[in-house]
Amino acid sequence: MSVIQVKDKKFTPYLSVSQIDEQVKRLAAEINKDYEGKSPLFIAILNGSFMFASDLFKELTIEVEICFIKLASYKGTKSTGQVITSIGLDATLTGRHVIILEDIVDTGKTLHEFLPQLENHQPASLKIAALLHKPEALAYPIIIDYLGFNVPDKFLLGYGLDYDGFARNLKEIYQLSED
Repeated sequence: MSVIQVKDKKFTPYLSVSQIDEQVKRLAAEINKDYEGKSPLFIAILNGSFMFASDLFKELTIEVEICFIKLASYKGTKSTGQVITSIGLDATLTGRHVIILEDIVDTGKTLHEFLPQLENHQPASLKIAALLHKPEALAYPIIIDYLGFNVPDKFLLGYGLDYDGFARNLKEIYQLSED
């Protein structure tokens, strides 16, 4: 991994493919154990979680379903402070074990606004699986049940994370260069 440029910004390597893969497999093993004999419904938050969701699903051995919802609060490298729902939820949640898949939890605003909407559907349980979490940026009380990495409060991209729509396709995760 080397320094890359995306649009007008430089990014340095942060997490390798093998580091990400190791954590995804660990999370899948925990979920497989915790939900043995159950059929959880995963709600993947688009756009960022698509790679995490795909890789996690390849490691799950339990009976599972997935649906996707689009929630957004970022423009460029900054949060807009407003959560926008673009694609609605089309699955029945009542009495289901639900696991939300997030690429990254930073301030927690997106989930803080989305969780009550899900709880209104009366799921049997509601858990959060996130690949990344920025504890320093957390502004809302969000509990992550399945976590890959705690990361610093820096702008990250790759593995589903983007900069104005670019670089989601990178297999690794990079951080915004300080220089």
